[in-house]
Amino acid sequence: MQDIGRDAGASRDDAAWTGSGGPGPRIMAADTLQGDDVYNAADEKLGEITDIMIDVPSGRVAYAVMSVGGVLGLGDKLFAVPWSALRLDTERKCFRLDVSKERVENAPGFDKDHWPSMADPTWASEVHGYYGAQPYWA
Repeated sequence: MQDIGRDAGASRDDAAWTGSGGPGPRIMAADTLQGDDVYNAADEKLGEITDIMIDVPSGRVAYAVMSVGGVLGLGDKLFAVPWSALRLDTERKCFRLDVSKERVENAPGFDKDHWPSMADPTWASEVHGYYGAQPYWA
């Protein structure tokens, strides 16, 4: 398996990932997770977490926004991935999403200038269904 995730330098992020001297890995600052890579079970890189979306009334994490493709933020496509579809891999310091690369490429996505209405229940149900994830509001 290739070495994935962040570099090995000690930092607040490293402490959060390991739980040594930090609050993680059960409770972590959202910015600690932004920029983390997402891999599937075949160790194919699927994308990178750019944002973590909170359902403010419930206080729950609803989605991670994953960026795929592009260079330096240009030409990339964004995907809302239900938080419940992601698994934190603390050993490799990345997220795991149990879908094929092709499935992600065919997922409903958006660009940075045209975000969907994530509070729309129809859209939310479709996204959760696409990833086979239990809706966080259920």
